[in-house]
Amino acid sequence: MYNKADWRNNRTEKGFCMKEIRTEDAVGHILCHDITQIIKDEKKGVLFKKGHVVKEEDIPLLLSVGKEHLFVWEKNPGILHENEAAEILYKICAGNSSKVHGTEIKEGKIEVVSKIDGILKIRRDALGAVNSLGEMMIASRHGDFPIKKGDKVAGTRIIPLVIEKEKMDAAEKAAGNLPIFDILPYQQKKVGIVTTGSEIKKGLIQDTFTPVLREKLSGFPTEVTGQVMPGDDKEEITKAILSFADAGADLIICTGGMSVDPDDRTPGGIRDTGAKIVTYGAPVLPGAMLLVAYLERNGRSIPVLGLPGCVMYAKRTVFDLILPRVMADDEIKAEEIARLGEGGLCLNCPVCTFPNCGFGK
Repeated sequence: MYNKADWRNNRTEKGFCMKEIRTEDAVGHILCHDITQIIKDEKKGVLFKKGHVVKEEDIPLLLSVGKEHLFVWEKNPGILHENEAAEILYKICAGNSSKVHGTEIKEGKIEVVSKIDGILKIRRDALGAVNSLGEMMIASRHGDFPIKKGDKVAGTRIIPLVIEKEKMDAAEKAAGNLPIFDILPYQQKKVGIVTTGSEIKKGLIQDTFTPVLREKLSGFPTEVTGQVMPGDDKEEITKAILSFADAGADLIICTGGMSVDPDDRTPGGIRDTGAKIVTYGAPVLPGAMLLVAYLERNGRSIPVLGLPGCVMYAKRTVFDLILPRVMADDEIKAEEIARLGEGGLCLNCPVCTFPNCGFGK
């Protein structure tokens, strides 16, 4: 004959056995069902949800709603509750990093939150490997973009109420020894500006480029230490760059003279410094004529940027994609520039919402 008590005490769910115990003995056990609290004219709702791990301080509340006995899951070896597994998943995401913190665990969910301003770096292969395992998920912001203190980096969740420990071991192995997420903080930088163009040097037109640069640089820990105007003389452009480097500049920005016209000599001036050219050209609009180089000088690697004229008048350009990474000492590589082609078209929206849009992603 069917025995209801046997069903209560022996029903299993993926490695868990449901049983009835005294409420006072329930500390550390997992509730099988929601516990409802009703207070006349004040409240009717869930006091504790299914999956809640009973704590010592919960006992008086449970007794106050008439729960002298509880139905709990008794865990079998090799099985983890969703919240236990969530802690492992958070560790996979963040390791022991002091740059982020986790939110309170709730129903197998933990969010990763930034504690600093900087650039979000993601080990994309590791992220994909963990998400491919199933029964767990990690959803994040786009990598290589700025993030501010207090911003959510990622959300994680264990899908089922319980999960095999072997599955979490596999996730740790798939992710490798390093955290999936890191945040590179912005570094204080001294900036030298080389403004090319004979029309600027001779005072025939006003320099409207530098004010734009200063405004964009003001969003980062920078100090503009000087500006020179070598005209269109390639040798003078080279000398100006090297002079800034020897004076301790951490970033050198050259404006103007970036097209393929015969009298646009900025790329040649940068090349003649001996700097390593990462790219001259980028699959980004506006900003196709960008030049990125690194000058090894006096034991330092100094970024040298050649900016096209669009930076002066367009709301958002390739400079907005590159500058935050440069400020975080995140080395720019040619293959990364090439990947900007997907998402590299700015739509020049009437109301700009960058970076909360598809540009650069």
